[in-house]
Amino acid sequence: MTKPSPRTPDRVQTGVRMDKRMVKVLKALTELHDLSLGQLLEDLVRGAFTGRQPFSDTAQAQIAELMAIYGLDPAALDTSSAAEAS
Repeated sequence: MTKPSPRTPDRVQTGVRMDKRMVKVLKALTELHDLSLGQLLEDLVRGAFTGRQPFSDTAQAQIAELMAIYGLDPAALDTSSAAEAS
């Protein structure tokens, strides 16, 4: 069996739990930039791993507007570990 090329991603399906409002903001952002949710999440993680700023100033303004539309409180994003209801 040959190893996959490092440039060819071996993608897997994941089931992750996220705040509903956060997902709405992410989905709206993907629509604005013509990306899939998976592409956006991969870009965010790639940026975080390499220390790059993931969003331009314009995109940051769009995100702030989308957060207001969907009721995602910026202060809620500051928590180091989100409390989850059982």
